[in-house]
Amino acid sequence: MTFTATCLTLFPGAFPGVLGVSIPERARRAGIWSLEVLDIREFSDHKHRSVDETPAGGGAGMVLRPDVAAKAVDAVADGRPLIYPSPRGAPLTQARVREIAGGAGVILFCGRFEGLDQRVIEARGIEEVSLGDFVLAGGEVAAQALIEAAVRLLPGVAGNEASLDEESFEDGLLEYPHYTRPRVWEGREVPPVLLSGDHARIAAWRRAEREKITRARRPDLWRERARKHGRPASESDDERD
Repeated sequence: MTFTATCLTLFPGAFPGVLGVSIPERARRAGIWSLEVLDIREFSDHKHRSVDETPAGGGAGMVLRPDVAAKAVDAVADGRPLIYPSPRGAPLTQARVREIAGGAGVILFCGRFEGLDQRVIEARGIEEVSLGDFVLAGGEVAAQALIEAAVRLLPGVAGNEASLDEESFEDGLLEYPHYTRPRVWEGREVPPVLLSGDHARIAAWRRAEREKITRARRPDLWRERARKHGRPASESDDERD
């Protein structure tokens, strides 16, 4: 089964974007996944292919029309998740990405202007997701980010699939820091433990670094992980053991 990502957009030229290079492109050429891009304007009955109208109730900007948007969605809806990247959506998580990667693909509606008429979102059961607490000019960049995150989890895409196991968010922790040659750079040394050849010590150091970084940078993740494990948020795995 080929994973298929379909993007509905007013700017087809924005694709493939980052999906056309490196790992995603190699995987696409290998037939592991496919990309379909449709121009939303093709579904407009207006002689000038207009897709937007002024907001009901007044206000700045324009809103994507529900009739045009629904026609576009209905043309491709086939049971795959329907997703609308939106700053008001639920935060996109690695767990949700993994769920998407485990299916037949995803359909992404890339919004523009002030957004998409709410009636379409409700009538078609479109899932809103957010990449973070910021606003973009449109959904194309967010769509590409979601697709890339899913594609790299597909079987056969990662060169060493074991490398995915300790990535950020896979088990509620952020990833440990990485080092390589030269051993000393601008007076900064590679941590000696990484050069010791002692795999048990290296594993313990990496685990400790993951915990330290997560506690410092993402206390929300640390608290959630502690809650799932039924322990105080101040307690590390090493302390518990």
